[in-house]
Amino acid sequence: MLAKAIRIAATGGPEVMEYVDVEASAPGPGEARIVQHAIGLNFIDVYFRTGLYPQPLPGYLGKEGAGVVEAVGEGVTHVRPGDRVAYAGGPLGAYASVRTMPARFLVRLPDAIGFETAAAMMLQGLTVQYLLRQTYPVKAGDTILFHAAAGGVGLIACQWARALGVRLIGTVGSKEKGELALRHGAAHVINYNDEDIVARVRELTGGEGVPVVYDSVGKDTFTASLDCLRRRGLMVSFGNASGAVEPFAPAELSRRGSLFLTRPTLFDYMSNQEEQEAMTAELFEMVGSGKVKVEVRQTFALAEAGEAHRALEARRTTGSTVLLPELSSELAS
Repeated sequence: MLAKAIRIAATGGPEVMEYVDVEASAPGPGEARIVQHAIGLNFIDVYFRTGLYPQPLPGYLGKEGAGVVEAVGEGVTHVRPGDRVAYAGGPLGAYASVRTMPARFLVRLPDAIGFETAAAMMLQGLTVQYLLRQTYPVKAGDTILFHAAAGGVGLIACQWARALGVRLIGTVGSKEKGELALRHGAAHVINYNDEDIVARVRELTGGEGVPVVYDSVGKDTFTASLDCLRRRGLMVSFGNASGAVEPFAPAELSRRGSLFLTRPTLFDYMSNQEEQEAMTAELFEMVGSGKVKVEVRQTFALAEAGEAHRALEARRTTGSTVLLPELSSELAS
């Protein structure tokens, strides 16, 4: 089966992304072929495109999508042709209209969750699940700092934290993004272009600092994040939107109060099907209950993935963004 996909022959800027014809092979043992209706856009895609996260070339992009199972290979029993499914993991290659992939990464979608919502929520929602529920299990009454609070992960985190009774301080880059984060459950916002993050966090916490900082920005906020922590606090560095954090001496952690530092990734929390099912069940419950609402605030055609990357890197996006493949009427049905 022929499909359209984004391929890169070299690492670099958005211009290296090529919209090409590819073969979507018949599924082998343990595999499924998916007709994709929506594809999630995430900053990890930029890391693979630029080479920050290496892959063999020519290569592909994307870790998240949603669609309909078209065929399954031998041994696949938890999904079948016709099932509506979504995924957040597995080999790169989500930027495609049709793809064949290991079936173990697929989960069946509840009827109430549409394809665009699913593609927007899986990677980001599961990231929030492991951050708030596993890396540092927040509890009612905690005050936490969450950077990029108006982004896709950030808006989900604002809502999830509010549902847990957690006071979330979010950083943003504009007044409009601050208002958006507040509407989604942030208790306070800090515009890092106008305010000193450390001074404001200390003010909001009576000088104590926070027990945990969740930082996906990286280089630009790393030192300030450490300085916002209270004694024995945990720095969770889970992204590099502004660039990789520069090397530093471990003594910096002790000097600031015996701090802890972790650099987690979703796939170490979701390394098998049992973990995936448990995490996904909690995410679906939060969304199904209305405690977390996932908003697709931007859409781009798959062929325009380069422009989507430019918007993401320029911080012109808020909330979630999805790519939409062009499907033939036969595949779309």
